Amino acid sequence: MSPVVTVLLLVAGFSEAAGRLLPLVARLSGASRTRVVGMMVAGAVVDGAVFALWPLSAWTLAELVLVTSPSDEAALVWTADLAVPLLLAAVLAFPLLGPFLHLVLMVGVGAGLATALATVAGVGWWGAAGCVAAAGVGLGVAVEGVRRLVVRLSTGRMPEPLT
Repeated sequence: MSPVVTVLLLVAGFSEAAGRLLPLVARLSGASRTRVVGMMVAGAVVDGAVFALWPLSAWTLAELVLVTSPSDEAALVWTADLAVPLLLAAVLAFPLLGPFLHLVLMVGVGAGLATALATVAGVGWWGAAGCVAAAGVGLGVAVEGVRRLVVRLSTGRMPEPLT
């Protein structure tokens, strides 16, 4: 992966993390800047890693499901052409700017990945689109599960009132 693509994925991850964290931080009173910045950086790394894993997961799924014999070609990877729409989709992840538009752009990014996967793997576009969608949903569900677990573990129990 080129340095330009790595930076694009990290910026997309940062934007995605900001879209998830800023509404939460706005509701918290007294959140320290250090903690907010730490959460933003951690979220950017996690979301950037999930974005980076999306084509690899789709490629692996395509090899398991669609391709009868594993190919010797390199796996599907992000290119700058594929990552730029992802960056735009992450910028639009802010809840006030439109979750529906964010979903439409993510579908567009997935369609671009499906086209690249169909070309590289030598499979039909619809099969490649299914693999990209399954990989994206699987990664999204896994990350959301980890987020919920972290929130559950990081929030302390409220003490019961003394009666």
